[in-house]
Amino acid sequence: MTPAPIAVALDAPDLETAARWAALVTPHVSTVKVGLELYLRYGPDVIASVRGASGVRVFLDLKLHDIPNTVAGAARAVARLRPSILTVHAAGGPAMIKAAVESAPHTQIAAVTILTSLTESDLERIGVAGPADDAVRRLAALSVEAGATALVCSPNEVSAVRAEVGGEITLITPGVRPTGAATQDQKRVATPEQALADGADLLVIGRPITGSPDPGAAAAAIAASLRRAS
Repeated sequence: MTPAPIAVALDAPDLETAARWAALVTPHVSTVKVGLELYLRYGPDVIASVRGASGVRVFLDLKLHDIPNTVAGAARAVARLRPSILTVHAAGGPAMIKAAVESAPHTQIAAVTILTSLTESDLERIGVAGPADDAVRRLAALSVEAGATALVCSPNEVSAVRAEVGGEITLITPGVRPTGAATQDQKRVATPEQALADGADLLVIGRPITGSPDPGAAAAAIAASLRRAS
């Protein structure tokens, strides 16, 4: 059975828990995601620990955002760990995105458009011309032009982004919540089935799986619901 197009966010308190969660969900999902907190706490060791013997795809979500030279060095440093995906902030601009792409040729560079925690009023306050879907489309087009082959956007914008960039670009959607799950700090959310129907390629799901008493069963249930919907 093909693993579901889900990246499980391993936002664990320690390395052992992250590795255990990864082992439990790996039979059911294609990818596990390592975020900034876990990577800063444990460094490169975390990649080997969550990859384990399965060789599951690792999505390294560091959201790099700095001058192009610094991002190039950072991307080069983590590229040796062979993550499948590495994130940068689209707002860093085309030269920065291009630097990341050139420095990690064997890793898919995913440009983060607008964080799913931001509302329209947040964007206005930080000086980003809205509405959110317009800002996301602009950043998506800029990123693809600079060489990014994946984009991170909320489920609300995925349909518009797909229309903007075409079918070859991988669209990654955080803010995915199964029916009945709490939205927590995510503002722009959708169900897994809806996100895939709208054109997403990879769904980022964390707490609805890892906060479950049995993360493996939770991942299996969501994977089964996606198969039924497809």
